[in-house]
Amino acid sequence: MQIRDFTVDHNLKELTEHRTVVLPVACYVTKIDENINGYIPLHWHDEFQFVLVVTGTAYFQINQETIDIQEGEGLFINSGCLHMANDRNNSGCVYICINVSPDFVVPHELYATFVAPYIQATNLQYIHLSQRESWASSILNSIGMIAHFIEQSQPFYEMNVSIELTTIWKNLLQNGIQLQFEEREMLRNQRMKLMLDWIHQHYAGKILLEDIAQAGQLSRSECCRYFKRFLGKSPLNYVTDYRIQKSLILLQQPQFNVTDVAYQVGFNSASYYIDKFRQSMKMTPFAYKKKANE
Repeated sequence: MQIRDFTVDHNLKELTEHRTVVLPVACYVTKIDENINGYIPLHWHDEFQFVLVVTGTAYFQINQETIDIQEGEGLFINSGCLHMANDRNNSGCVYICINVSPDFVVPHELYATFVAPYIQATNLQYIHLSQRESWASSILNSIGMIAHFIEQSQPFYEMNVSIELTTIWKNLLQNGIQLQFEEREMLRNQRMKLMLDWIHQHYAGKILLEDIAQAGQLSRSECCRYFKRFLGKSPLNYVTDYRIQKSLILLQQPQFNVTDVAYQVGFNSASYYIDKFRQSMKMTPFAYKKKANE
């Protein structure tokens, strides 16, 4: 299943329900450039995410770190981590994505020992899975098998999925994860989410740098450093990008013209909105609206 768009709450938490009919597991085959934004926007969710790139190259950002994932490689993304993905060099990237509830990878009695500490660790945002490592290659094969089991839905496929997930988790735990728990890093992540939370609640109104910094209990300069570290851009540039992202849904509604949309998402000038939209989307909002309503 391809998801062209997904909803997030004001704190960027994805609201898509990640499960099959009977399992807390979901499998998506995602072609990045077919997303409504042309990329997978920044979001997070409670589920673990396992990725296998089957075509092309993907550029992933997880919290403040970035990594290229080549065809045949993959990723483990930990619960609660902000992440986004983009196609690298118009490669037509397609990847399999398995999202799974953390409490499903091992029996309930083992959760406190073998899962909870790995969610809480501050040094375990993601793991790059390469075919060069036999344990990682095994995990990549398991991701492909889970996708096949879910697609085919043959009798007892649920048990096969459960077995493969437990095998994946055991492989991860057995291969060199030294857990760290740094209070300062946990505080940084929390402050970043608080600032994003504030922006997502107030994007339609006037936003000043001082407001964003205050939401994270930071100075303006420290706020800018946080955004540069986590997102590679300034706070106000992020606000502009987020407003454009929110405008895409409105542009698909025939009752709103471009000027209406510009003001609804917080721009105080339609011409400024058009200019920033063109820079971001490589087309005008008029062209996007026409294409979306064809």
